[in-house]
Amino acid sequence: MDYNTQRDKLILPEYGRYVQEMVKKVKTIKDKEARTIQVKAVVNVMSILNPQLREMNDFQHKLWDHVHIISEFDLDVEAPFPPPVKGNLVSKPHTIDAEREPVKVMHYGRNIQNMVMAIAAKPDNEERDAMTMSLALYMRKQYLIWNKDTVSDQTIFNDIYVLSNGTLRVPEGAKLSEIQGEFRQPNTPGSRTQQRQGQWHKNKKKKNRQ
Repeated sequence: MDYNTQRDKLILPEYGRYVQEMVKKVKTIKDKEARTIQVKAVVNVMSILNPQLREMNDFQHKLWDHVHIISEFDLDVEAPFPPPVKGNLVSKPHTIDAEREPVKVMHYGRNIQNMVMAIAAKPDNEERDAMTMSLALYMRKQYLIWNKDTVSDQTIFNDIYVLSNGTLRVPEGAKLSEIQGEFRQPNTPGSRTQQRQGQWHKNKKKKNRQ
């Protein structure tokens, strides 16, 4: 018994094994003119098997490309279109060099790291100092959201130095402004319970006054 697993691999499965065998048979015809006539008949069969290709403007060109592919680029006939180049079909796409520099401090992320490097690349002047201090304030806010309840200015300044690979320092004697408001980690366990308890105490005081 003949099993599909024992047969040659289908090159273009959408055309089936019979078309592949037909193309294989055409290749054995010695006369080029007779070979061309037969391969045109095969192309017609292929168009019947895949009628959706007719919706394409260049469907005939596509069919002839497919018959060359099925023949494994070994079909010498008088075709109306030039045969496709095998290298263009089997070559691997060019790899895109993605940004792979590791994130040095995870709780800041890559965007802040890129911002630090962008500021570090600017000329050393008052504008760069102002940008550095603005970024330090923003970094402190991010630090407080995702880490501890308090953080020293020096910790933020050291992080800027680390993220910039030692090329950016805050101005000497700089100090961050006082924190306005309260920063807490979002959805921390117990935060909702504390809010409810606080509201309960407020409501209880109102009832006692009444």
